[in-house]
Amino acid sequence: MLLRNLLPLACLTLTASMSVAVRAVDTATSAPTRVIILGVDHAAQLVARGDQPAMLDAFLDRAKPDAICVERAPEAFARNDFYEFTYEVQGVVVPYARRNDVDLCPIDWTPSRDDELLGFGLDLETPPELRPRQGFQQFLTFPDAKKLERRLYDADDRANLSKVDQWATQAAPKAVNDLPRRLYLYRTYMQAKRVAQAAHARQGATLVVVVGEFHKHDIEAILADDNTIRIVQPSTLGVPHEAEVEQHNRREYRLAVANFNLLGEQASTGNLDIPWLRVLINQLSLEDDSAEVQLLATRLDLLEHRIDATEAIARYSRIAAGDSAHAFTWNGVQDRSRVDSYFDPFGNLNVRQRAWLESARESYRLGDTAAGDLLLPRISEGLSPRKAAQLHAYWQRELLIKRG
Repeated sequence: MLLRNLLPLACLTLTASMSVAVRAVDTATSAPTRVIILGVDHAAQLVARGDQPAMLDAFLDRAKPDAICVERAPEAFARNDFYEFTYEVQGVVVPYARRNDVDLCPIDWTPSRDDELLGFGLDLETPPELRPRQGFQQFLTFPDAKKLERRLYDADDRANLSKVDQWATQAAPKAVNDLPRRLYLYRTYMQAKRVAQAAHARQGATLVVVVGEFHKHDIEAILADDNTIRIVQPSTLGVPHEAEVEQHNRREYRLAVANFNLLGEQASTGNLDIPWLRVLINQLSLEDDSAEVQLLATRLDLLEHRIDATEAIARYSRIAAGDSAHAFTWNGVQDRSRVDSYFDPFGNLNVRQRAWLESARESYRLGDTAAGDLLLPRISEGLSPRKAAQLHAYWQRELLIKRG
């Protein structure tokens, strides 16, 4: 009886040992997989000229990856479902990989929805019907002027991440408040294991990992003792030069940057790279002076005080009267049943509706409340009840209360 019980275990142990031995022979004769982990500040590409979308595109071209790992769990990735704030993933990396026939590897790990509710008391990915002004699930902005100075390889220098290192290594004063840190450590470990899995499946190849900068160095430390992997710092590839970046620029990149800064909540922070935005708008106008470009140009002219509110209203009226009843090329909207995006209370309006809204905004600033009020029902026409309710609430909060 004892022998019968031990035989399966002995066979399993022998099989595992043989597998390890075979793998040891394979890895001894194969070149290690080059793993390049680029730490990013999620969506900062939309405000930082030195870390712009075309810069990331050019970096990927320099790295010449056989596969790219992105920060999303496999189950969500299979549904083409991304975090709404990871512009660099769905806006740059995934399209680049698909254009160039490069494998994509989702490497994130997230708790189950039940565990989120148990630990935090809320669903971490579903925003409330109205996003708050401040705090969790607020509209994404970058109010710190230092964000405009960010560069592509900033995360390579661990000194730039000292705050998160301190947070990750020190438990919260009260254990009951320590779940975010503990979850971060476990999540990062699981990300590293998925990177290792992807690397082992592509022995001798080049694997680029694009991940939030807070995870970068811990992933590298977890992979450090794996002799089948060679960690390569992104900065060793060199910074793409200006002409190279421009070669990789695309109209959708320019429109994304302009939309985020000129139509989103970022504009209200005043933290804008105006000269860069002017270059982008000029390029867009030369390529195709479409209704959405004219709208964006009007917003920029207002911010630069090249025109006043009266002129802006006239321009918005002309845009709305023309061929403008179509969606923006890029608006960052994930949930099409909502009127907002993760950075703009009115992100899911079309160009004509947005022209009317911006006209109302300027009318309120001039004190012409009647003219502004007339445009709300016009914009609401045809919206679903949910979108209309959100529009009315944001209108009150963002246009009426914040006017002046």
